Amino acid sequence: MGPDAAKSYAGKHLVQVRVNGTVPRAKQELDYGRRGKGYTFGAFIPVTGEALTAPYLGRTTENWIDFLVKVENWLPKDVTRVHAILDNLNVHRAPDVLLFCLAHPRWEFVFQPKYAGYLNLIEPWWKVLRSLALKGRRFETWEDVEKALAEATAYWNAHRHPFKWGVRRRHKPKRAPGLAVVPPHRLTG
Repeated sequence: MGPDAAKSYAGKHLVQVRVNGTVPRAKQELDYGRRGKGYTFGAFIPVTGEALTAPYLGRTTENWIDFLVKVENWLPKDVTRVHAILDNLNVHRAPDVLLFCLAHPRWEFVFQPKYAGYLNLIEPWWKVLRSLALKGRRFETWEDVEKALAEATAYWNAHRHPFKWGVRRRHKPKRAPGLAVVPPHRLTG
């Protein structure tokens, strides 16, 4: 996911500006700036809903291999086959990644077609992570973004649920089984 930046937006305080000395006009204070950027790598187990994220300052092959090692240590040892669904980023196809595959035979990389992000179940989870960690918040440094991502991932893992492709999770009240009831506006008429 990324790039994400530690951005600040206009402040909450209003500054009174007088136009022609008579009518006060309110403006927001100027405070916009980028204070560091980085990328977030993530792994997701759709069956359990468990997730792992790791922020990095760049999308380099070294960082990708480091993340793959973290995922290898994070996954249970009794899992015999790991299918990693990847997009077509150039660091995913680097020679060092091939060496990682040779060293870890349980891994299999599946590259999704271009412009088919909906095939990867981590994409809706990225949306949830952005909503939990970044949406509507103001960060002064990249370290603040890293902390927010770690807290959001920990919250998600504490309240996780399985993901199913094409199924939206909606909170609807359960209906009691029995006879259908005609809506009240249809009774009169």
